[in-house]
Amino acid sequence: MVRPRGVHHLAISTRDIKTQIEFFSDVLGFELVALFWMHGVPGAWHGFMQLHERSYLAFVQHPANAAIEPKIGVTHAGNGASPSAGGTMQHLAFDVADETQLLAMRDRVRSRGIHAFGPIDHGFCKSIYFAGPENLTLEVSSSHEAIDGDSWIDPEVAALAGISPVELARYRRPAVSETSSHPVPQPPLDAPGPRMAYPEALYETMVAMSDEAVLRTASETTPPVAKGARA
Repeated sequence: MVRPRGVHHLAISTRDIKTQIEFFSDVLGFELVALFWMHGVPGAWHGFMQLHERSYLAFVQHPANAAIEPKIGVTHAGNGASPSAGGTMQHLAFDVADETQLLAMRDRVRSRGIHAFGPIDHGFCKSIYFAGPENLTLEVSSSHEAIDGDSWIDPEVAALAGISPVELARYRRPAVSETSSHPVPQPPLDAPGPRMAYPEALYETMVAMSDEAVLRTASETTPPVAKGARA
């Protein structure tokens, strides 16, 4: 079955990438593994911090970010129980193996002068909560087993969300999708699906390009420092 197996990276906008790197390095122990000019975005920096070798937290410092003021309840939720605009990140949760590690993370966070609340037992996981730079709402969680949908899908909430029993069954057991024997072409420009917010003319050009042309024109694979060059 073809489907993603995990989160490769979550990218967060920042006005101060150094502060974010300092926080996640010192408070949570993430390793900085990449920091470079963002490919194809003049003036922007891209940073990657490693959770493990196939999972990263990324930051984007765009020159226009400094002019965008954060507003709790619009751009940020501010805590794990508050609203923010649709499509924004409400909170970000990281995983640890067991409760012993969860308590160790709580103590590490507190030792950096940051208030950490918990653990709170949610039934399928236990979590601690704390704040990060630029109004990030952060969580560290641990589950002792996989979430059981028979117990944790509430029929009342499903109905209020407009999910029928037939749809619920489909969501719980998605259709198997195998690799196509031939590449699937781009949908037409007026296809009904969501689209990224590029300028209209640029978006039309991108949709019209072949996959080979996108690969050829948009790829940048050379690291900023050649292997073996760093002293």
